[in-house]
Amino acid sequence: MNPKILIIGACGQIGTELTHKLRAIYGTQNVVASDIRKLNNDIVNSGTFEVINALDFNQIEHLVEVHHITDIYLMAALLSATAEKNPAFAWDLNMNSLFHVLNLAKAKKIKKIFWPSSIAVFGPTTPRENTPQYTIMEPSTVYGISKQSGERWCEYYHTHFGVDVRSVRYPGLISWSTPPGGGTTDYAVDIYHKALSDGKYECFLSSETKMPMMYMDDAITATIQIMKAPAEQIKIRSSYNLAAMSFTPTEIAAEIQKHIPDFTISYNPDFRQVIADSWPASIDDSSAREDWNWHHEFDLESMTVDMLQHLRK
Repeated sequence: MNPKILIIGACGQIGTELTHKLRAIYGTQNVVASDIRKLNNDIVNSGTFEVINALDFNQIEHLVEVHHITDIYLMAALLSATAEKNPAFAWDLNMNSLFHVLNLAKAKKIKKIFWPSSIAVFGPTTPRENTPQYTIMEPSTVYGISKQSGERWCEYYHTHFGVDVRSVRYPGLISWSTPPGGGTTDYAVDIYHKALSDGKYECFLSSETKMPMMYMDDAITATIQIMKAPAEQIKIRSSYNLAAMSFTPTEIAAEIQKHIPDFTISYNPDFRQVIADSWPASIDDSSAREDWNWHHEFDLESMTVDMLQHLRK
């Protein structure tokens, strides 16, 4: 039996590619996309689409009943840099949308939940290199605080109510198909666009700011893989560390220069520098690799080739 899937936040950076991939795997008729507004785009036009406010429990419950939903992927969130500008709304959206789907699962109205966490759960006191699965977590951003709280609630609902909720801590995600969504790692998306359009880029982080990153293809693979895994293999019900590569703005610029020799980069750090400095430089994701056989495909070199190839088209 194919699952019947509802994606909340389907028009966002991750949601867009996740929706396409899930429709390819399970059939368009089995994947309902939804978001706060109806845009004229592929996601809306290529299958069932519903306008939904992730803060409205009754709307979500209604869609679950009408479409006989078994699995929810909750991708709606206010990201790190954007959340700092509107902390109260960020907390409301990031937390209450999660409670709504957890409570639907608790009431046995759905079977399975995917909810993304983030490396933002870590903070300035966390070991920066090879950050372990279990470590000090003192996030210093609204986004990080909401994600850490969400992890604790996911584990609580699993332990006390048997809710099948699964999660990964996404690093910075890089995609050619959707514009940046207000995250601190977004420079690594924007830099490719500017390299092609302007031949230069002014980075909002310092030259040696190293952060964990992942190509979107790998992030989508991990998301679907953890949801497909047998329940007994998912031993961590807060959220799994997930990693692929770590690099600095200097290193990504050097990789781009192999393909665009005249490309130049300059640096003008802003408020996002403080956020970046509070995050890990590299991640230990051995638990995910051992428990459900996670492995990444793309490194900085292969990602750069793929990004430029797609953006040139």
